[in-house]
Amino acid sequence: MNPSAYIGRFAPSPTGPLHFGSLVCALASFLDARHHQGQWLVRIEDIDPPREIPGATNTILKQLESHGLFWDGDLLYQSQRSDAYNAALAQLHRDGLSYSCNCNRQRVAALGGIYDGHCRQHQVGSDSAIRLRLPETERDSTITFEDLIVGAYPQNLCSEVGDFIIRRRDRLFSYQLAVAVDDQFQHISHIIRGSDLLDSTPRQLYLQGCLGASAEQTAAMQYGHLPLAVNGEGQKLSKQNHAPALIPGEESSNLWLALEWLQQAPPVELRSENSATILSWAISNWSLAKIPNCAEIPAPNSV
Repeated sequence: MNPSAYIGRFAPSPTGPLHFGSLVCALASFLDARHHQGQWLVRIEDIDPPREIPGATNTILKQLESHGLFWDGDLLYQSQRSDAYNAALAQLHRDGLSYSCNCNRQRVAALGGIYDGHCRQHQVGSDSAIRLRLPETERDSTITFEDLIVGAYPQNLCSEVGDFIIRRRDRLFSYQLAVAVDDQFQHISHIIRGSDLLDSTPRQLYLQGCLGASAEQTAAMQYGHLPLAVNGEGQKLSKQNHAPALIPGEESSNLWLALEWLQQAPPVELRSENSATILSWAISNWSLAKIPNCAEIPAPNSV
């Protein structure tokens, strides 16, 4: 592999400190990049102020550094990218690919969450949500990609998703739009993240095509979706489920446990080494093929 061809990224939202589940994602993306002599970027996805916690960004960055997960280049903050997202919205509007939607959540929920195009004849307005117009035919709306962990993953956007929101009614940009724009802007080639985002990938690939990426470019994108780390009740480790923050001073243990969880078989004696030594071993021995293709794996009891 040409080292310059690999650009990976970790993209946390500042809704709280890192926990074991987010460390697993950060570590896996970091190791995959370093194993292939690629770049590893960090992007702060801070475009949803109502969900964000003051000071969380600094906490997350310090946690990454304390675990030896140092990123390349400058940080990218989505909160500073409004001009780029507005330009993307304008392009989609010019191309006839977007429209305003005034449907409320109750109506969409009654449809089973798959939007039926009810507002497709509306023009784009300033006080409405904006949806992306999907193609009419099943062939054109089916996106399939080969996940590095899960394998082939097809999704028919029309029948399984429907026209989806790219700007919310409160004028906040959607996650799908911001990610598609920024992955193109940063020339991201490899994305290793949690399987809770697996079904978002076809939308992001389709959006990139709408925004000018060629079929060859989107086909070259590599995704690997990790199993979810779950607690004793089978719930995904998340801030919403009160997953405990990583404990300062436990970095070596955290890394070793994360490597074990990722099925990398770290030697027991490595657990007492410092972060740099653990990461050096992990980079040399990293293998995505060892990660099981399953929906979830219980988190260690000690985290």
